[in-house]
Amino acid sequence: MKSQLQHPKTFSMEFFPPKTEEGVAKLRTTIGELGQLNPSYFSVTFGAGGSTQQGTLDTVFDIQKAGFDVAPHLSCIGTTRESIRNILKKYMDKGIDRIVALRGDLPSGMGGEAGDFSYANELVEFIRKETGDYFYIEVAAYPEFHPQASCSSVDLKNFKRKVDSGANAAITQYFYNVDAYVMFVDDCEKMGLQIPVVPGIMPITNFEQLARFSDNCGSEIPRWIRMRLDDFGDDIVSLKQFGQDVTTELCRRLIEAGAPGLHFFTMNQVEPTRRIWNDLGLGKRSSSSGQS
Repeated sequence: MKSQLQHPKTFSMEFFPPKTEEGVAKLRTTIGELGQLNPSYFSVTFGAGGSTQQGTLDTVFDIQKAGFDVAPHLSCIGTTRESIRNILKKYMDKGIDRIVALRGDLPSGMGGEAGDFSYANELVEFIRKETGDYFYIEVAAYPEFHPQASCSSVDLKNFKRKVDSGANAAITQYFYNVDAYVMFVDDCEKMGLQIPVVPGIMPITNFEQLARFSDNCGSEIPRWIRMRLDDFGDDIVSLKQFGQDVTTELCRRLIEAGAPGLHFFTMNQVEPTRRIWNDLGLGKRSSSSGQS
């Protein structure tokens, strides 16, 4: 974990583009409220194949207009070099200089149409070729390993390819096992990788939703957490309090271990992230702290 101690702390929050006018209005309120917590930046997801491209652009520019730093996601599956080139130009024209570059998954109905890129390292390499060092590029990392990885060593090599292609930092898939994160970072250090690896944090508010997400992305919910969550049944208040306590303690342990910040998957909600943020005392950071 020594490599992580040299990096400034970043505390960021992630949104997805809303699909309705009501969702747009709600997200604007959410951005305003969470913005009061002084995050390092907000990020906005991008549907694979550009399925939410316009929504991503609109949300990114809304956040920028509200006065906050923003990092758009770019997914390479199902996209072309020309479409990515056009999006990059739009961001550069607006002065946006941070990108989260991902592989993404094929949306249903696209069949085998992978587009011009197959893997995130190819997208990172293309961004560097087109724009030089203009963008600060973050990529995905998987402390519990990608669900499609044949083995841990292959997954680590794939991560190294993204870094070697020009990635500046990484954001992990969410997890609830600190040891998995620490061992992943230690493995990266053994390969000579020194970039920040920021833990992704998923607040626990809905057991069925979390279980569905975790089954799809390969993130393990420890059995003791699953059993506790299942016991709460319809007692949503108790479930949310337990989830807040568990996730806050996870964050504390990660920060104590030397993690270079935290990245919250907000699910476009205010309270779950705000409660954990306040429990951790992150609001006490100075306005200049947490910037990369």
